[in-house]
Amino acid sequence: MSAIAINIKLFAAYQEAYGVPELVLEFPPNTPVAAVCDRLLTEHPELTKWRDVTRFGVNLQFVEPDTILQDGDEVVLIPPVSGG
Repeated sequence: MSAIAINIKLFAAYQEAYGVPELVLEFPPNTPVAAVCDRLLTEHPELTKWRDVTRFGVNLQFVEPDTILQDGDEVVLIPPVSGG
């Protein structure tokens, strides 16, 4: 397999930057979830301030940044949000 397709749900600042609630992107096999964040930050450098405080979820479970993705996984990047 030369690439895996990842469904990315965007929230808060990530959704504002992209203007859509989700993306489907391709990555090489054995890609860690942190690489998804790195790619989004490359495409939208204004999001860099959220890098160290963003949590990762894969298939409705919080995961560590080094978690390896599988084809078809659903990734969420969760920056801190405020509101009431």
